[in-house]
Amino acid sequence: QVQVVESGGGLVQAGGSLRLSCAASGRTFSSYAMAWFRQAPGKEREFVAAIDWGRSTYYADSVKGRFTISRDNAKNTVYLQMNSLKLDDTAVYYCAADSRLTTTKDYDYWGQGTQVTVSS
Repeated sequence: QVQVVESGGGLVQAGGSLRLSCAASGRTFSSYAMAWFRQAPGKEREFVAAIDWGRSTYYADSVKGRFTISRDNAKNTVYLQMNSLKLDDTAVYYCAADSRLTTTKDYDYWGQGTQVTVSS
């Protein structure tokens, strides 16, 4: 079983940057695919970015070129660097883990989420 805990959310002005972190438990972290999703009020949870065990990365079109996902297997941590933030990026951001990489919500393990609010 894997537990994931997100951190790093907060309030930022449009055009600014934030880095989210997701700390995962378990000695097999390096074999898991890790992903970030987000959910804005009144909207469905949507895929943001994912990284597999080989460090191949995948992004939603809406964040491509602005967000970067990375992982540090020695620290059991995955990061989401968010630059050039827009008002539409406001959401609760969730970290997820699974043995298979997918851009759908079919991940076995989820964190509690961290709020990101972008102001004008």
